[in-house]
Amino acid sequence: MMKVAVIMGSISDMPVMQEAIDILKAFDIETEVDIVSAHRTPEKLFDFSKNAHHRGITVIIAGAGGAAHLPGMVASMSPLPVIGVPVKSSNSIDGWDSILSILQMPGGVPVATVALNGAKNAGILAAQIIGSHNKAVLDRIILYKTGLKEAVIIASESIQK
Repeated sequence: MMKVAVIMGSISDMPVMQEAIDILKAFDIETEVDIVSAHRTPEKLFDFSKNAHHRGITVIIAGAGGAAHLPGMVASMSPLPVIGVPVKSSNSIDGWDSILSILQMPGGVPVATVALNGAKNAGILAAQIIGSHNKAVLDRIILYKTGLKEAVIIASESIQK
């Protein structure tokens, strides 16, 4: 089974990032969770980024608030796909600083960016990346999306009665 790393810049990001962890577990994807601060633990950031693929990590989800350098710095050193989650933190400018810090990456250093506090979608995207070459995960994603469709149909029918 493939593994997804879910990292964040601070423990205060955990309530948001928990949604990625929960959806990955629902898809039966192994997760590794850690705090890796781009500004307070740069050595740990370098080690994590350069070695994640050696530890069986397939996709990295990196959440950060404020200046939000974590996803981009990880992407600059890792050969793995990185999904950035901008987090609206207590020191952010309504989340815009985080969004723009993650979204505006230079050419050659891609970071897939989800919505502000969009960790659940980051988890789904990571599962879809894995599902592109793992049939068991792909089947779980198809089942999940079918469930979303069915929920909308049921809701639509309930308001038409």
